[in-house]
Amino acid sequence: MGKYVLKRFILTFFTCFIILSITFILIKLLPFQRPIGGDDKQVPYYDRQYNLGYVYRLDAPTDKYGELLYKSPTIKGKTNYYYQVPVMEQYTHWLENIFTKWDWGDSKYVQPNVKASVIIMNKIPYSLRLNIISLVFSLPLGILLGIWAALKKNTATDHIISTLVMIFISIPGFVLITFILAFFSYKLELLPSTWPTDTAPFAMKFKGYIIPVFCLSFGSVCGYCRSTRAELCDVLESDYLLLARTKGLTRRQAITRHALKNAMVPIFPGILMEFVGLLSGSMILEELYGIPGTGKLFVLALNAKDYDLLFVDMAFYTMISLLAGILFDLSYGFIDPRIRMGAKNNG
Repeated sequence: MGKYVLKRFILTFFTCFIILSITFILIKLLPFQRPIGGDDKQVPYYDRQYNLGYVYRLDAPTDKYGELLYKSPTIKGKTNYYYQVPVMEQYTHWLENIFTKWDWGDSKYVQPNVKASVIIMNKIPYSLRLNIISLVFSLPLGILLGIWAALKKNTATDHIISTLVMIFISIPGFVLITFILAFFSYKLELLPSTWPTDTAPFAMKFKGYIIPVFCLSFGSVCGYCRSTRAELCDVLESDYLLLARTKGLTRRQAITRHALKNAMVPIFPGILMEFVGLLSGSMILEELYGIPGTGKLFVLALNAKDYDLLFVDMAFYTMISLLAGILFDLSYGFIDPRIRMGAKNNG
């Protein structure tokens, strides 16, 4: 098991390295928005880009390095001209900056001249808190509904739950939040129509979580319900459960001691991937509701062509997804020791 875990972490590191390398190169190949002078806020940014090795800073214009990115007068009456360094040369400087200084570059437009890593670290708590609350809310509710539907299989209760799940799981989150905002926020004025500020009263902050948590949990509840019902129905019809009943266990004892435990084996590892799915799904919701998280930051950086900030945001989602994949595989071994990787065969 230890060798398998070590191998997975090494493989994940190389996978992450390859994905981020390709992402960096592709982003750097995108065209810049080029403010040719006139904006003093851009001077520190381009000076930082020069220090990081991403642009050339010359005292005279040239055609050697392609199109001019920026020019600015100096205090000595001269003019600095900035040109883009070749992408692969930028890539080598990028590796050096990451591994020696943990420097991912600066924001150019969203928060000018602020380090991209600092910006995203300030945004991560909003997204994580929102998604963790949604997971805590949706997980028990979805599993309980799935258990109820499985125990009432082929009855009116099962048909109603299954039909509602099929209908509700087809509703996109951005459609749902639009209707909720229109009805509860604008018509009834019961809930805030946008994310409360950090200085808002506690009651307003609490109300601010209701709409996004409900919209994020809506699809997850349906997914957990459907998965739990399917797995539990299979277990309830298995031979070993029939054997448990013939040995004298009551139906409740057989379900609680054997059926539920075995039905949860394929469900709980999926919680990790569901959490990653919530993070990516909250991107549109954060933009619509004004939540200052990583999802809204991604949209802002993309629209503003703030490439260093866009890259570090993509790196965050990449690393979260890969780490969740490791935990997803390892969780099977902790839930069911029979399928641990590298376990000795006593047979």
